[in-house]
Amino acid sequence: MVDKASIVLESGTVDKLMAGSIIVSGAVANGMEVNVFVTFWALMEMRKNAGENTKLGVEAKGMEKQLFSIMKEKKVPSWKDTLKQAMEVGDVHVYGCAMFADLMGIGKEDLDPMIEEVIGVSQFVDMAKDSKMTLFI
Repeated sequence: MVDKASIVLESGTVDKLMAGSIIVSGAVANGMEVNVFVTFWALMEMRKNAGENTKLGVEAKGMEKQLFSIMKEKKVPSWKDTLKQAMEVGDVHVYGCAMFADLMGIGKEDLDPMIEEVIGVSQFVDMAKDSKMTLFI
C-alpha cells in the first residue's frame, strides 16, 4: 500500500503557496500519493484570471521586492510551476473546495486545469483519513 499525504492549502500568499508546492514535490519524491484540498484564498489564486501573485505573509512584509528579485535571479520556478511538475512526476490530485467556490461564485470552468474536481470537505476528509501525513498551509 502506498503512503498518502493530504495537504490543505488555505493561504493565498506566495510564500505559503510555494511552501505547499515544495512539500508536494518532496512527498512525490518519497513515492507518496498526494491529495491537495485548495480552499479560501489559495482557491482565489487558482482562478484562471488570477494574474501574478506578489503577496507575502505578514512575516515577510517589506521584503517582497527583495525576495522576488532573488527568486528571479536564481530562476526559482513559480509555485504553480512547481506544483505542475510534481503532478507530472507523481500521483498528485488537486481539489477545489466546493463551499468556498460556491460562496465566491467560482465554477470549475473558472479554475486552473490543475484542479481535477471541486469537492466538499467531507469527501476530502474521507481521502485524508488514511494519510500518513496531513498538513494545513
